[in-house]
Amino acid sequence: MTPGREADVRIRDAGDRTDPAGNGTWAGRELGRRATLVQFSSAFCQPCRATRRVLAEVAEIVPGVSHVEIDAEAELDLVRELDIAKTPTVLVLDADGRTVLRATGQPRKADVIAALGRAV
Repeated sequence: MTPGREADVRIRDAGDRTDPAGNGTWAGRELGRRATLVQFSSAFCQPCRATRRVLAEVAEIVPGVSHVEIDAEAELDLVRELDIAKTPTVLVLDADGRTVLRATGQPRKADVIAALGRAV
Protein backbone atom coordinates (compact mmCIF):
# COMPACT_ATOMS: atom_id res chain seq x y z
CA MET A 1 0.00 0.00 0.00
CA THR A 2 1.32 3.42 -0.91
CA PRO A 3 1.66 5.89 1.96
CA GLY A 4 -1.07 8.50 1.92
CA ARG A 5 -3.52 6.27 0.08
CA GLU A 6 -6.54 4.75 1.75
CA ALA A 7 -6.51 1.04 2.38
CA ASP A 8 -8.19 -1.23 -0.10
CA VAL A 9 -11.42 -2.05 1.71
CA ARG A 10 -13.66 -4.76 0.29
CA ILE A 11 -17.17 -4.96 1.64
CA ARG A 12 -19.68 -7.65 0.84
CA ASP A 13 -22.87 -9.03 2.25
CA ALA A 14 -22.18 -12.01 4.42
CA GLY A 15 -24.69 -14.64 5.30
CA ASP A 16 -24.40 -16.14 8.74
CA ARG A 17 -21.72 -18.83 8.71
CA THR A 18 -22.01 -19.79 12.35
CA ASP A 19 -25.07 -20.40 14.45
CA PRO A 20 -25.40 -17.92 17.27
CA ALA A 21 -25.71 -19.60 20.63
CA GLY A 22 -28.91 -17.71 21.34
CA ASN A 23 -27.64 -16.65 24.75
CA GLY A 24 -25.98 -13.35 23.87
CA THR A 25 -22.72 -14.89 22.69
CA TRP A 26 -21.05 -15.57 19.35
CA ALA A 27 -18.06 -17.91 19.07
CA GLY A 28 -17.70 -17.68 22.85
CA ARG A 29 -17.69 -13.88 22.89
CA GLU A 30 -20.32 -11.64 24.43
CA LEU A 31 -22.46 -9.76 21.92
CA GLY A 32 -23.23 -6.06 22.11
CA ARG A 33 -26.81 -5.19 23.01
CA ARG A 34 -27.47 -3.70 19.54
CA ALA A 35 -24.51 -4.82 17.39
CA THR A 36 -20.99 -6.21 17.58
CA LEU A 37 -17.92 -5.31 15.53
CA VAL A 38 -15.74 -8.42 15.27
CA GLN A 39 -12.18 -7.81 14.10
CA PHE A 40 -9.82 -10.58 12.99
CA SER A 41 -6.22 -9.41 13.42
CA SER A 42 -2.69 -10.73 13.41
CA ALA A 43 0.29 -9.63 15.48
CA PHE A 44 2.34 -7.93 12.77
CA CYS A 45 -0.53 -6.38 10.83
CA GLN A 46 -0.12 -2.59 10.80
CA PRO A 47 -3.62 -1.90 9.38
CA CYS A 48 -5.02 -4.04 12.22
CA ARG A 49 -3.77 -1.51 14.77
CA ALA A 50 -5.50 1.37 13.01
CA THR A 51 -8.64 -0.74 12.58
CA ARG A 52 -8.62 -1.52 16.32
CA ARG A 53 -8.58 2.22 17.10
CA VAL A 54 -11.42 3.01 14.67
CA LEU A 55 -13.65 0.18 15.89
CA ALA A 56 -12.99 0.98 19.56
CA GLU A 57 -13.90 4.63 18.95
CA VAL A 58 -17.12 3.66 17.19
CA ALA A 59 -18.04 1.24 19.99
CA GLU A 60 -17.52 4.07 22.50
CA ILE A 61 -19.75 6.57 20.70
CA VAL A 62 -22.57 4.27 19.51
CA PRO A 63 -24.68 2.98 22.41
CA GLY A 64 -25.13 -0.79 22.57
CA VAL A 65 -22.27 -1.58 20.19
CA SER A 66 -19.27 -3.61 21.30
CA HIS A 67 -15.91 -4.34 19.67
CA VAL A 68 -14.32 -7.79 19.84
CA GLU A 69 -10.84 -8.46 18.52
CA ILE A 70 -9.84 -12.01 17.62
CA ASP A 71 -6.25 -13.11 17.08
CA ALA A 72 -6.49 -14.95 13.77
CA GLU A 73 -3.38 -17.01 14.48
CA ALA A 74 -4.75 -18.24 17.81
CA GLU A 75 -8.23 -19.03 16.43
CA LEU A 76 -7.41 -21.00 13.27
CA ASP A 77 -10.50 -23.21 13.45
CA LEU A 78 -12.78 -20.17 13.51
CA VAL A 79 -10.74 -18.46 10.77
CA ARG A 80 -11.16 -21.52 8.55
CA GLU A 81 -14.86 -21.86 9.36
CA LEU A 82 -15.49 -18.23 8.41
CA ASP A 83 -13.10 -18.27 5.43
CA ILE A 84 -11.01 -15.36 6.75
CA ALA A 85 -8.28 -14.90 4.15
CA LYS A 86 -6.55 -11.71 5.33
CA THR A 87 -6.32 -9.35 8.24
CA PRO A 88 -7.90 -7.11 9.17
CA THR A 89 -11.30 -8.60 8.44
CA VAL A 90 -14.29 -7.04 10.19
CA LEU A 91 -17.68 -8.66 10.66
CA VAL A 92 -20.67 -6.55 11.66
CA LEU A 93 -23.06 -8.67 13.69
CA ASP A 94 -26.61 -7.79 14.63
CA ALA A 95 -27.93 -8.21 18.18
CA ASP A 96 -28.66 -11.90 17.51
CA GLY A 97 -25.13 -12.64 16.28
CA ARG A 98 -26.01 -12.82 12.57
CA THR A 99 -23.35 -11.45 10.21
CA VAL A 100 -24.87 -8.60 8.23
CA LEU A 101 -21.68 -7.24 6.69
CA ARG A 102 -18.11 -8.38 6.13
CA ALA A 103 -15.18 -6.13 5.17
CA THR A 104 -11.47 -6.63 4.63
CA GLY A 105 -8.91 -3.89 4.90
CA GLN A 106 -8.71 -0.83 7.11
CA PRO A 107 -12.14 0.84 7.34
CA ARG A 108 -12.91 4.52 7.81
CA LYS A 109 -14.93 5.52 10.87
CA ALA A 110 -17.77 6.94 8.75
CA ASP A 111 -18.07 3.66 6.83
CA VAL A 112 -18.22 1.64 10.06
CA ILE A 113 -20.97 3.86 11.42
CA ALA A 114 -22.89 3.55 8.16
CA ALA A 115 -22.49 -0.24 8.23
CA LEU A 116 -23.95 -0.33 11.73
CA GLY A 117 -27.15 1.08 10.26
CA ARG A 118 -27.71 -2.29 8.61
CA ALA A 119 -27.25 -4.16 11.88
CA VAL A 120 -29.41 -2.11 14.24
